[in-house]
Amino acid sequence: MKQQTAPSRWLILFAFFNIYIIWGSTYLAVAYGLKGLPPFVLVGARYLVAGVVLFAWCLIKGEKLPPPNLLWRQAVSGILMLVGGTGMIAWAELYISSGQAAILVATEPLWFLLLDKKRWGEYFRDKYIISGLLIGFTGIFLFMKLNHSTQAATVTSTMTIIASGVVLFSAVLWVLCSLITSNSKGNSSTIMNSGVQLLAAGFASEIIALVKGEYIGFDVDKVPFEAWAGLVFLIVMGSFIAYLSFVWLISIRPPALVSTHTYVNPVVAVFLGWIMAGEKVSGGQLIGLVVILVGILLINVPAYRAPAKIQE
Repeated sequence: MKQQTAPSRWLILFAFFNIYIIWGSTYLAVAYGLKGLPPFVLVGARYLVAGVVLFAWCLIKGEKLPPPNLLWRQAVSGILMLVGGTGMIAWAELYISSGQAAILVATEPLWFLLLDKKRWGEYFRDKYIISGLLIGFTGIFLFMKLNHSTQAATVTSTMTIIASGVVLFSAVLWVLCSLITSNSKGNSSTIMNSGVQLLAAGFASEIIALVKGEYIGFDVDKVPFEAWAGLVFLIVMGSFIAYLSFVWLISIRPPALVSTHTYVNPVVAVFLGWIMAGEKVSGGQLIGLVVILVGILLINVPAYRAPAKIQE
């Protein structure tokens, strides 16, 4: 039997390319943006511009707002996912490299297993998933331990540990909100839902920027070109292209499968950071990355084998 109105295979591949490659490059774009823009000013501007454009487009087309319960759910998930997730990562990149941040975000599939409670019975019956979970968190420990051991015991190294912990917490928030989004019901389009999430996140980020005093002494005229270029890239490629692809994929594919973008993102981020920004990659970071990716590969073995069994 054929599935009804199945999405185009090429469109799905294009969407996965966006969340694999483009999202991997946004870590470096954030690093460039931070050369002239405070972290929450940066992410706030990114989300507000993208959200206004998407929301206006939906209104021009005559699309109605989601029902209040769904509107509220999308707004809250957008704040937690984008401010608590990406915004916190932008702050952390003041103290760690874009590659380091991407490596820690690569733990998302591990958090999916722990937080997707309704599927625990399925997950924890499988030896590959259990092994992958243990190996993945071993990789996190190695990354934190080996990365810290290469640095002097200074305030800077202390902030590096704190920033690394913040990135891990942001990955947890992203996973929680991805699960909320994937379970949201309603007839609103992907663009409308994304617009609501981006607008809510943009306003929340600007409020945080004001409370933190990021606008004190901030001079727009002194922002360098490379910071503006980073912001534009984040708006167009990160929010319009990659984020829309993610929101669409999370609605048609299992969250754990969509989260496999974390296989490629850290590799792209580390490579671009090394080539374009001269970021150093330590042996400890690479060991942690490899161990984490091995764990993620193992937890996805059942998902890779399932389609073959269905076709037989």
